Amino acid sequence: MPMTVKMAHLRERIESLWTRYREFVVYCLIGGSGVTLDCLVFVGLTMGLGWHYQLANAISVSCGICNNFFLNAFFNFKRTDRLWLRFLSFYSVGLLGLGVSAALLWLFVEVLCWNELIAKLVIIFVVTILQFTLNKC
Repeated sequence: MPMTVKMAHLRERIESLWTRYREFVVYCLIGGSGVTLDCLVFVGLTMGLGWHYQLANAISVSCGICNNFFLNAFFNFKRTDRLWLRFLSFYSVGLLGLGVSAALLWLFVEVLCWNELIAKLVIIFVVTILQFTLNKC
C-alpha cells in the first residue's frame, strides 16, 4: 500500500476517533483546568495568605466546580438552556465532593499529620473519580 494511501487512512481514523471522543477529551481537559485552579487557589489562600486549610479548601473547590461547569456548558456541550438549574445540579454533586474532601483533609492533616498540600493533591484524585461517577449518572 503506497504511503499516501496509508496516511489518508490514518488521517480518516484519527478524524473518526476525534469525532467520537471529542466531548470526553475536552471534558478531561476542562477538568484538568479545574483541578489546576483548585490547587492554585488552595496554595494561594493557605501558603500565601495563611488561611485555614478547610476554609481555603471550600473556596478552592467551589472555584474548580464553577470553572468546570461553565467551560463545559459554553464550550464543550454547548448546552446553556436552564443554565442555573443545571448549575445547581452540578454544584450539589460538587458539594458532596466538598464534604468528602473536607472530611479527608481533616483525617489526613489532623489525624495522620500529613502536609496540607500533599493531602489536598491525593484528595483531589479521589474526589474527582467520585464526582465524575455521580455526574455521569
